Amino acid sequence: MTYSAQPGIAAIRSAILAGMALVLAIIISTSQGSAQTYQLLHSFTGGRDGAAPLDGLTIDRAGNLYGTASAGGNQVYGCNNGSWGNTGCGSVFELAHSGTGWILRPLYDFQGPNSGNPGNGVTFGPDGALYGVTNGVGGCNSFYTCGTVFRLAPPPTPCAGFTCNWQETVLHSFSGTPDGSLPGSRLIADSVGNLFGVTFFGGGDNVGAAFQMSRNGGNWTENVIYSFTENSQGYGVYFPSGQLAIDPSNNIYGPADCSIELSCFYGSVWQLQSQQGSWTLNELYHFNGNNGYQPVALLRDSSGDFFGTTFGDGGHDSAAVYELTPSNGGYNYTQLYNYGGVGDASTAALVMDAAGNLYGADSEFGFGYIFKLTRSGNNWTFSTLHSFSGPDGEGATGTLVFDSAGNLYGTNVRGGAYGYGVIWEITP
Repeated sequence: MTYSAQPGIAAIRSAILAGMALVLAIIISTSQGSAQTYQLLHSFTGGRDGAAPLDGLTIDRAGNLYGTASAGGNQVYGCNNGSWGNTGCGSVFELAHSGTGWILRPLYDFQGPNSGNPGNGVTFGPDGALYGVTNGVGGCNSFYTCGTVFRLAPPPTPCAGFTCNWQETVLHSFSGTPDGSLPGSRLIADSVGNLFGVTFFGGGDNVGAAFQMSRNGGNWTENVIYSFTENSQGYGVYFPSGQLAIDPSNNIYGPADCSIELSCFYGSVWQLQSQQGSWTLNELYHFNGNNGYQPVALLRDSSGDFFGTTFGDGGHDSAAVYELTPSNGGYNYTQLYNYGGVGDASTAALVMDAAGNLYGADSEFGFGYIFKLTRSGNNWTFSTLHSFSGPDGEGATGTLVFDSAGNLYGTNVRGGAYGYGVIWEITP
């Protein structure tokens, strides 16, 4: 998809620079309205607060939100942001509670070219720091930019102002072969604090790799646990990307664009099984077009079922929601919902509430919308929680998140007051 820059950017930037302190100091009061009320919490300006948040948010125990913006940040540093222009290399931000409202604090501006343009969200590590990946790196030995794994540590004393400068450490710079290129997922943690992710390119065959970040004291080491491959006919499980899942045995699960039996147009769901320090790839399910194509993210529930979305579906050329249920050593596929309209598409992961209901986003139909699938036995009922109109957001592409009170939060890559994306809340 193409993200077009909005008109009047130069004028907007001048206003931002003249009144940056006021922009960053805005406290937005949340409404206490009726059920499922939408509230716009922040419109990105393209300045220090960032632009184009591609992924969703991470929440801490106090209910504060953390995320990444793929562009924007400090204007001194130039990065290639495509149609976003030279708007900075991206940023990491915190949206914190302030009384009955919220305040956005930039935590770090990526400085490029060695680290920048984060396309995935951040993850809390075992030490309380934030960990994530970036895509914008030059000097890679593959055709595509390679990316980094980074750590952001909070300052030793609490932040008093609206800006809060965290310390970045680049833990690993990808080189393409054999360690991977272009990280394609948010990092996930296992039970002992190791971090895992996948790259879309790189590895032994340049069709993707799965990696582990292991900590020894204050040092982190990157190890490739699996290099994805293709056979002479062009088949195989490769080009992995999207939200990963992990089970209690620390096996890793994820989607891929390609499958063992069919072309890369369809895709598959895979497992990397951990056995005494070695990893074995198993294809759990592959799509054929009639049951969907191009899976984009996975959610695993406590019973071991997987839920996900496909970018398209062969019957309607629209996105679909599916469930994979373990059965006799394999998995049974059930389509829970078909978006049903040409132009519908989903690149966001699903999230589940305590009652087992699913929530997700359509990023392409009109300005996009947020939906709920309510479970009743084996039946699911679809409802729309909010349809975006542009000023309140456009293009919901990131993973959603709940707080302890059941409020739902997310980001949109476009729209808002300046066209650079928004953060929003839907109250139950």
